[in-house]
Amino acid sequence: MLDYPFAAPPAPGAACAVAPGVLWVRMPLPFALDHINLWLLREHDGWTAVDCGYGDSATRALWETQFSTSLEGQPVTRIVATHYHPDHLGNAAWLSARFGCPVMMTQAEFLTAHAVFEQRATHAFADTFALFAAHGMADDHVASLLARGNLYVRGVPEVPTHFRRLLAGDDVAAGGASWRIICGYGHSPEHVSLHSAARSVLISGDMLLPRISTNVSVSAAEPDGDPLARFLDSIAVVATLPPETLVLPSHGLPFRGIALRVAQLQAHHTDRLAELEAAIHSASGPASATDMLPVLFRRELDVQQRFFAMGEAIAHLNYLWHRGRIRRTVAPSGAVRFLA
Repeated sequence: MLDYPFAAPPAPGAACAVAPGVLWVRMPLPFALDHINLWLLREHDGWTAVDCGYGDSATRALWETQFSTSLEGQPVTRIVATHYHPDHLGNAAWLSARFGCPVMMTQAEFLTAHAVFEQRATHAFADTFALFAAHGMADDHVASLLARGNLYVRGVPEVPTHFRRLLAGDDVAAGGASWRIICGYGHSPEHVSLHSAARSVLISGDMLLPRISTNVSVSAAEPDGDPLARFLDSIAVVATLPPETLVLPSHGLPFRGIALRVAQLQAHHTDRLAELEAAIHSASGPASATDMLPVLFRRELDVQQRFFAMGEAIAHLNYLWHRGRIRRTVAPSGAVRFLA
């Protein structure tokens, strides 16, 4: 079983020390996954913030409280964004402007943030929904997604205009320790996790979560991609870290048992893939990703959940297709179907 050394998260506006020089802060999110964990690393002249929270008034009000309490009136001197998603990057530009501090992230995450923010180069939501339509999503469901508009700008009101680039294998000094940059793939283009061997701590971001499986979706920019294979390869790398490593995830409680958690996730995806393959083989004809949603998700999905579920269903089907376990056809109309 996983070991959870902290029974509960810090209260809103408060912080909890989880390792030498590392504070845990929790911020709210305005959807079903209702929180994100942020990490503050104490420097001699201020703080390094790992991730920033969703860019809304509720989160910024809590940041204002943190400035005078947990941060003890000291400035944020550096921001590390694990990836471009709104709950991680949402307040990066705001914090950077307030304290005149740099934002550090990988190049792929920085460029993707700008492409999604500006709805450019196959990163527009309309492109994603066209992909979903090709995979069988009903017109009314596509319309309900389109009607929501660009949700990214609600959580990221402004994007950083420049950044300091992080690369896999970099060593970053922060919080009185050296942190090795580990890049992970599948959840986002070039996700950063930070490992301190001296502190036996891994700030895992969204790549390794204790209770839920990380969303892995195919994007409109790479419709034939195999992000699930990249994700599974990525978590296999962190499984080799020492067993005493304390994992600080973006969602859920900090935990120990890194190899066990990776094994659980590997088994989860193996089971889902086997179920999906069996469903395709038993189907009466070519099946779409939409047809397969009830196989992977045995509950009613709301509009937000359907968005993530479609990307994940396509990712699992692409994984099977790339390994020759199922076949794929693409009609002249662009409709994509899978069969035994």
